[in-house]
Amino acid sequence: MSNNGIILYRRPGCPYCTWLRRSLRAKRLAFTEIDIWADPRAAAFVRSVADGNETVPTVTVGRHAMVNPSAAEVLSAVAELAPALLPAPCPESWWRRLRPSRRTLDRRGRP
Repeated sequence: MSNNGIILYRRPGCPYCTWLRRSLRAKRLAFTEIDIWADPRAAAFVRSVADGNETVPTVTVGRHAMVNPSAAEVLSAVAELAPALLPAPCPESWWRRLRPSRRTLDRRGRP
């Protein structure tokens, strides 16, 4: 059921799925979501990697499956197994470039 991308197997109403999805989106990681209640093949795949249980979230990175991983574990797996899928680093914001560093200012806010 897995492919070369990142797949998040989830089910509606699962708070752990919601937390992981939000964390991965905050890290700007692109992934595909599959509802295991709507797709019997996806549910069968999750059972095959989760000792017969429909434990979600289950994430695959390429052919590597992880049951109930943290966002850090997913990012680590992506960095190791599919580094091309990692998001590009954000450029420094224009505000940080204009604003002087706090280390160079004295207590009164002067350089």
